[in-house]
Amino acid sequence: MELEILTPERKIYSGNVYGIQLPGISGSFEILDKHAPLVSALGKGSMKVLVDKSNNNTLFEVSGGFVEVLNNKVTVLVENATQRQ
Repeated sequence: MELEILTPERKIYSGNVYGIQLPGISGSFEILDKHAPLVSALGKGSMKVLVDKSNNNTLFEVSGGFVEVLNNKVTVLVENATQRQ
């Protein structure tokens, strides 16, 4: 599935991924390939981009925002995102 992570200033990430784990307001959740359409608010916490099935992951700390899933494309809009090692 296609993923874009955007802040008001710039595009943080763009590419095809296996899935993404997000910090929801009521707890973490995961979006995988062919997920049903969804719009959800995000809380402060860790966001894990699952690039492929072989534990090739990218971690970000986010400070809240929104996620939209539509037609196998995930768009994450966040106030701020910092990549972790």
